[in-house]
Amino acid sequence: MKMKTKVFIDGSEGTTGLRIHERFAGRDDIELLPIDPEKRKDVNERKRLINQSDITFLCLPDDAARESVSLVENDQVKIIDTSTAHRTQEGWAYGFPELSREHRQKIKTGKRIAVPGCYATGFITIIYPLIAGGILPADYPVSAFAMSGYSGAGKKTIAVYEAAERDKELDAPREYALSQNHKHLKEMQKITGLERVPLFSPVICDYYSGMLLTTPFYADMLLKEKTPEGIHTFLKEYYAGQKFVKVMPFGKEADYNGFLAGNACSGWDGIEIYVTGNEDRILVSTRFDNLGKGASGAAIECLNIMLGCEDDKGLNL
Repeated sequence: MKMKTKVFIDGSEGTTGLRIHERFAGRDDIELLPIDPEKRKDVNERKRLINQSDITFLCLPDDAARESVSLVENDQVKIIDTSTAHRTQEGWAYGFPELSREHRQKIKTGKRIAVPGCYATGFITIIYPLIAGGILPADYPVSAFAMSGYSGAGKKTIAVYEAAERDKELDAPREYALSQNHKHLKEMQKITGLERVPLFSPVICDYYSGMLLTTPFYADMLLKEKTPEGIHTFLKEYYAGQKFVKVMPFGKEADYNGFLAGNACSGWDGIEIYVTGNEDRILVSTRFDNLGKGASGAAIECLNIMLGCEDDKGLNL
């Protein structure tokens, strides 16, 4: 009888932790190691469960995630961290297997995996292949704007948005990170190889989950493939055969009367790519669930790769 993989979720009461826990329902290859709710912040109990596990998910604030890593004494324990803490750290595999064979191999063989941030996922899906393919110069002044459901901001913000009585401002989309210091910028630059920190404008909206991120480009500043059709063909070939990345048919936005809704991929674990624009200005957009490919779905995908099972086991594609 095949032994089950022992999994501990450190931070199981947070949004991402709860979603990871839900995704193991019905899986006969996983044994979840529960923690007494009263001991969720007990360092000694967390340490015991981390070292008893085969794989521990960290669904914690950055400082707490670093603390959890410091508790590892069992050399066989593998860590999948969903926080920002280790995404650009040496020795940590970046959990985005579709980017390259090297990324997938590092996840498969690694013991320390950092799951990408939600906005970073949408951004890197676009920018990484364009730089790797010699289309976008590394010194291009890249900008991006994005909208997200309020679930990405955590339990406190969810409670504010879902309160019976709330501020009227929450009825409208709200731009934030106005100081250009969003926490995902560091990985957005490092993983793609951009020489400049991107300009990034995120917007939180009054719907639960789903994300849309768009990057605009001047065609004459690209090195090649200077048309929307050319960019579309390149991305379609780059991601050919990938289960989780779906390059949508060219012109598909017409089916939605020229609109792309941010919540259309809620509950789905893949990511869509749209290429639009004209001969002068090109837009490349990604649409996905900030709680799916942008968080817990990506974490489970990494676990599946580490275990050697189907990438999409327990996920919704």
